[in-house]
Amino acid sequence: MKKALCGLGLGLGLMIAVVGAPASAEVHDAYDDSQSHPLRLVAYLIHPIGFATEWLIMRPIHFAVSQPQLERVFGHVPHEDPFSSDPYRGEESDQY
Repeated sequence: MKKALCGLGLGLGLMIAVVGAPASAEVHDAYDDSQSHPLRLVAYLIHPIGFATEWLIMRPIHFAVSQPQLERVFGHVPHEDPFSSDPYRGEESDQY
Protein backbone atom coordinates (compact mmCIF):
# COMPACT_ATOMS: atom_id res chain seq x y z
CA MET A 1 0.00 0.00 0.00
CA LYS A 2 2.80 2.39 0.93
CA LYS A 3 4.64 1.58 -2.31
CA ALA A 4 1.50 2.18 -4.35
CA LEU A 5 0.93 5.61 -2.78
CA CYS A 6 4.58 6.53 -3.28
CA GLY A 7 4.42 5.45 -6.94
CA LEU A 8 1.15 7.31 -7.43
CA GLY A 9 2.64 10.46 -5.89
CA LEU A 10 5.74 10.16 -8.06
CA GLY A 11 3.64 9.63 -11.18
CA LEU A 12 1.42 12.59 -10.34
CA GLY A 13 4.48 14.78 -9.72
CA LEU A 14 6.03 13.78 -13.05
CA MET A 15 2.75 14.40 -14.87
CA ILE A 16 2.48 17.89 -13.37
CA ALA A 17 6.10 18.61 -14.33
CA VAL A 18 5.58 17.49 -17.93
CA VAL A 19 2.23 19.23 -18.40
CA GLY A 20 3.42 22.41 -16.67
CA ALA A 21 6.65 22.68 -18.67
CA PRO A 22 6.63 25.14 -21.57
CA ALA A 23 6.44 23.65 -25.05
CA SER A 24 9.30 25.82 -26.28
CA ALA A 25 11.69 28.10 -24.48
CA GLU A 26 12.17 31.53 -26.00
CA VAL A 27 14.37 34.39 -24.84
CA HIS A 28 13.16 37.97 -24.72
CA ASP A 29 16.47 39.40 -25.90
CA ALA A 30 19.15 38.06 -28.23
CA TYR A 31 22.57 37.51 -26.66
CA ASP A 32 25.56 39.36 -28.06
CA ASP A 33 29.19 39.60 -26.98
CA SER A 34 28.78 43.01 -25.34
CA GLN A 35 26.92 41.31 -22.50
CA SER A 36 29.99 39.27 -21.54
CA HIS A 37 32.26 42.27 -20.97
CA PRO A 38 33.59 42.24 -17.37
CA LEU A 39 32.33 45.77 -16.68
CA ARG A 40 28.86 44.76 -17.91
CA LEU A 41 28.89 41.96 -15.33
CA VAL A 42 29.84 44.45 -12.61
CA ALA A 43 27.07 46.77 -13.82
CA TYR A 44 24.54 43.94 -13.46
CA LEU A 45 25.49 43.79 -9.77
CA ILE A 46 25.58 47.56 -9.15
CA HIS A 47 22.46 48.58 -11.11
CA PRO A 48 19.94 47.30 -8.51
CA ILE A 49 21.71 49.36 -5.84
CA GLY A 50 21.43 52.51 -7.96
CA PHE A 51 17.80 51.77 -8.80
CA ALA A 52 16.91 51.28 -5.13
CA THR A 53 18.83 54.44 -4.15
CA GLU A 54 16.92 56.49 -6.72
CA TRP A 55 13.48 55.25 -5.70
CA LEU A 56 13.99 55.00 -1.92
CA ILE A 57 16.19 58.04 -1.26
CA MET A 58 16.47 60.52 -4.14
CA ARG A 59 12.85 60.66 -5.31
CA PRO A 60 11.43 61.24 -1.81
CA ILE A 61 14.00 64.01 -1.26
CA HIS A 62 13.02 65.61 -4.58
CA PHE A 63 9.35 65.34 -3.64
CA ALA A 64 10.04 67.15 -0.36
CA VAL A 65 12.12 69.99 -1.81
CA SER A 66 9.88 70.54 -4.84
CA GLN A 67 6.80 71.44 -2.82
CA PRO A 68 5.59 74.88 -3.97
CA GLN A 69 5.87 76.27 -0.43
CA LEU A 70 9.46 75.04 -0.01
CA GLU A 71 10.94 75.64 -3.48
CA ARG A 72 12.37 79.01 -2.53
CA VAL A 73 13.91 77.64 0.69
CA PHE A 74 15.73 74.81 -1.09
CA GLY A 75 16.46 76.70 -4.32
CA HIS A 76 14.51 74.25 -6.44
CA VAL A 77 13.32 75.45 -9.82
CA PRO A 78 10.78 73.52 -11.89
CA HIS A 79 12.10 71.53 -14.81
CA GLU A 80 10.84 72.05 -18.32
CA ASP A 81 8.14 69.67 -19.45
CA PRO A 82 9.47 67.69 -22.43
CA PHE A 83 5.90 67.06 -23.60
CA SER A 84 4.83 70.70 -23.53
CA SER A 85 4.92 73.07 -26.49
CA ASP A 86 5.74 75.95 -24.11
CA PRO A 87 8.69 74.83 -21.94
CA TYR A 88 9.49 76.44 -18.61
CA ARG A 89 11.35 79.72 -19.15
CA GLY A 90 12.72 80.29 -15.65
CA GLU A 91 10.14 82.87 -14.60
CA GLU A 92 9.11 82.87 -10.97
CA SER A 93 5.48 82.17 -10.28
CA ASP A 94 3.25 84.51 -8.28
CA GLN A 95 2.64 81.92 -5.55
CA TYR A 96 5.08 83.48 -3.07
